[in-house]
Amino acid sequence: MKFAILADIHANLEALEVVLADAKEQQATHYACLGDVVGYCANPKQCLDIIRGMGMPCIKGNHDEYCSMDEALTGFNPHAAQAVEWTRNQLTENDRKWLRDLKYMRLVASFSIVHATLDGPQRWGYVFDKLAAAASFTYQNTALCFFGHTHVPIAFIRDSVVRGGTYSKFRIEPGKKYFVNVGSVGQSRDGVPRATYVIYDMAEGSIELRRLEYDMAKTQEKIRAAGLPRRLADRLSEGR
Repeated sequence: MKFAILADIHANLEALEVVLADAKEQQATHYACLGDVVGYCANPKQCLDIIRGMGMPCIKGNHDEYCSMDEALTGFNPHAAQAVEWTRNQLTENDRKWLRDLKYMRLVASFSIVHATLDGPQRWGYVFDKLAAAASFTYQNTALCFFGHTHVPIAFIRDSVVRGGTYSKFRIEPGKKYFVNVGSVGQSRDGVPRATYVIYDMAEGSIELRRLEYDMAKTQEKIRAAGLPRRLADRLSEGR
């Protein structure tokens, strides 16, 4: 099996379409989504319909949770709060129920998926360093777990110690545990303004990071036309 692992689409339809086309070219046989299908960009309904229609395993991200509920957004970043409120109005009640019913983590084939952390998946903690990764490794029952949330692709490895770093392609080695961030389809934050996802070739035992150009100008124009904060459009070209 060859999995395309997607995370943090954030309603960026142009990026999602390019990623899915590339995954098909890479002969992906299966797909999995690590959450945050919606939020920030201007096509939440369309992106949700695609992911839902493909029937792939999908877990809940923090934006999926916020956009599926009606609670006040106290303490939110103003730009994020505005995007959540706008997104809520774009989704049907059936869409929102689908988002609400997503699990915080899942087992897929022989690996696990989570949006944020394994030690508290519903608390939306961020894993940027080895200390945070070590906390998740404590709760990791599979050799491999994919995660998202930070929008920064990085791989952590635990054998006798926890190590971590950026990657382009590497092989899974027996006896080790891997906690791998697949980057973001729709809103890169590692300084590389491209759509990012992972191909996991189970037969080969390899994980490959894929970075793709997409029609960013079209995405940015949609964000502005929708009346969403201009910063959400501008940051796409910065990759931040």
